Amino acid sequence: MDSRNDVREFLASRRARITPQQAGLPAYGGNRRVPGLRREEVAMLAGVSVDYYNRLERGNLSGASESVLEALVRALQLDEAEREHLFDLARAANSTPRRRRPARQRIRPGIQRLLDSMTDAPAFVRNGRLDVLAANRLGRALYSPVFDDPARPVNLARFRFLNSRARDFYPDWEDSANTTVALLRTEAGRDPHDRALQDLIGELATRSEEFRTLWAAHNVRLHHTGVKNFHHPVVGDLSLPFEAMPLPADPGLTLTAFSAEPGTPAQDALNLLGSWAASLEQTDETQEARSAEGPGA
Repeated sequence: MDSRNDVREFLASRRARITPQQAGLPAYGGNRRVPGLRREEVAMLAGVSVDYYNRLERGNLSGASESVLEALVRALQLDEAEREHLFDLARAANSTPRRRRPARQRIRPGIQRLLDSMTDAPAFVRNGRLDVLAANRLGRALYSPVFDDPARPVNLARFRFLNSRARDFYPDWEDSANTTVALLRTEAGRDPHDRALQDLIGELATRSEEFRTLWAAHNVRLHHTGVKNFHHPVVGDLSLPFEAMPLPADPGLTLTAFSAEPGTPAQDALNLLGSWAASLEQTDETQEARSAEGPGA
């Protein structure tokens, strides 16, 4: 990942999507060579010189003040996720690049106990790379096709783009893929020197044309709440609201939990999923007990 290139393409892509009319500028005929705003128009809207904005869009955010960044947010009509991404890119531009391997993230026992206590709600904890680090029984059952993938660590992005079962598991695969790439792009802006993240993005870009196309769009997203659709191989279709909650004591980790309205088909499907998960766990425990007894027992 090249930080200067990321800045250049992010600003250019945001500028290209805004028409003069959307920016409150007069339209001077239809003979425009760019689909959106010109650089000089963005400079005018942001209250900076054209030369200075050209420097920013060439990828040089070093030294850009908070007031300049906020002016760009207004001029380019950035949403909350895009604003945070711009500030992340600026922080990266003012830091010393150093590709590093992050310390291994561990799940505290208290977090695992919290997950295990959520017996009626599928839940898991992930990091910014979309590695699933822990899950409760119902969460593992819901995401059983993901956990069945032999690739480790269990990673939602790798499954979505590289496992043929993903398009059946996610009925709205295209929207899900867009969200996945936007979350990885957001994390790349937040922590551009994460070696494991760089390796993951390189693997996905090498092996998936769909990922390469979506990655080039430079879209970012905050993903705190919504509804996710699944086609589970055992219980069929589920449409489940979710809440994704950052864990303040564990920076970079997010707890995601699903729920269902009482008396709905989704609730019935979750109940069936829980019974299936319990039967699998009981079968595993029985097999382990027989193995421990030995062949002569």
